[in-house]
Amino acid sequence: MALSDEIEIDGPPAFDLNQKVKLRKLIRNDGTFPGKEVGFHLAKKGDVGYIVGIGTYLQKAYIYSVHFMETGYTVGCLKKELELAEEG
Repeated sequence: MALSDEIEIDGPPAFDLNQKVKLRKLIRNDGTFPGKEVGFHLAKKGDVGYIVGIGTYLQKAYIYSVHFMETGYTVGCLKKELELAEEG
């Protein structure tokens, strides 16, 4: 997971709690998701979920906990991996 040199946490989060978002890329288990093998597909490009938590990663970036409705998984995502989902 490569981060830019930008210190994202100097500003407000890009997304808010309960906001509906769509995944921009496939997310695989990097070993931090319990109970699933490394490489397991946790969420795929286009999956829709809701922001249920906002934390920080390496004192540099926000990490968004996204609950994906279809799988029931809650996965940590970076801003560059998400976009706002169309409402409706």
